[in-house]
Amino acid sequence: MFRVWFKVFKDTRMLKDIVIENADAKMSRTQKIFAALEEACHNFDLSTPIWLDLTIKDFKRYDKARFTQDSFIEPIDFDYLEIHVIEED
Repeated sequence: MFRVWFKVFKDTRMLKDIVIENADAKMSRTQKIFAALEEACHNFDLSTPIWLDLTIKDFKRYDKARFTQDSFIEPIDFDYLEIHVIEED
């Protein structure tokens, strides 16, 4: 099972969160992450953020990253969206 936790924060408080699960063994890790991000953004009614170099670097190192306003094309009403891999196959 592959599980990713998405959290939306504003003023150091978590406003909402969701855990996306994926058990498709045919998908690569990257495909699972992109699919989970797309699903979470759909549930949060957000546009899908852009992966900046710093975001990619943090995610590779910690399996966790934050998407701030710089990663979104549209204005956001929160401080950041955090993604965290909590379980891998």
